[in-house]
Amino acid sequence: MGFEVMAEKRVSRWYFGGLASCVAACCTHPLDLIKVHLQTQQEVKMRMTGMALRVVRSDGVLALYSGLSASMCRQLTYSMTRFAIYETVRDKVADGKQGPMPFYQKVLLASFGGLTGGFIGTPADMVNVRMQNDVKLPPELRRNYAHALDGVIRVWREEGIRKLFSGASMASSRGALVSVGQLSCYDQAKQLVLGTGIFTDNIATHFIASFIAGGCATVLCQPMDVVKTRLMSSKGEYGGVIHCLRDTAKLGPKAFYKGLVPAGIRLIPHTVLTFIFLEQLRLYFGIRVITSTWNHKC
Repeated sequence: MGFEVMAEKRVSRWYFGGLASCVAACCTHPLDLIKVHLQTQQEVKMRMTGMALRVVRSDGVLALYSGLSASMCRQLTYSMTRFAIYETVRDKVADGKQGPMPFYQKVLLASFGGLTGGFIGTPADMVNVRMQNDVKLPPELRRNYAHALDGVIRVWREEGIRKLFSGASMASSRGALVSVGQLSCYDQAKQLVLGTGIFTDNIATHFIASFIAGGCATVLCQPMDVVKTRLMSSKGEYGGVIHCLRDTAKLGPKAFYKGLVPAGIRLIPHTVLTFIFLEQLRLYFGIRVITSTWNHKC
């Protein structure tokens, strides 16, 4: 004798990751702006608090939200792509077999998603860095983009389409590393936390797993993030990635981890907020999937 047990679960829709990232970006944008300012210093002159105060004193509180439209545009291209690839493939694979994917497969899938998303999001990313960096430039050197779309169009017209993808290799590589740290580490951390039997699929579990994922992502991508920011904010002084790497290396090994604390302070809350919003979207608005298992009863 036996009976069939029916269970319902919710699966995330492909665009939920982009939406969750947008909401998180709105909350953490000032930290992202300060991080860009710290990374584009030639010498370490200011710390995080000093830089924030300088921006507010010179241009007002709203200057902390310079480039918000570009940041949103970046999330809707870069983040939506990587989440869509990762979650869609992961859920399809999970449908065909019992149990979660092995960790190495999650890493490979997250890398591919991040690589693709990083490339697609490069134009918005470059405009985002430029709009944030504009605040600390003298008025005569500012680019003064009205919004993200204006920035993309002006770069295309004034500097050519190739310039829109300046630093694409770095952005793609960084996207792969961040995605490994965020997506695969989040999934694995969540799996381990739920495996303890102490926690259920709730906000506490999502917070712990996303906090771990944010820390992993920060450490993995910081050196590449520094080089990418320098390349995108440059006015043609770098011949390429290698030239930028050499120039940064002259400042010493610590230069590659310049702004690590603000990067962590920005990326960890961003990761936590993204996954909490994503999980809430999944639980309340996700696709309903009915699963059945045959329970044998003697």
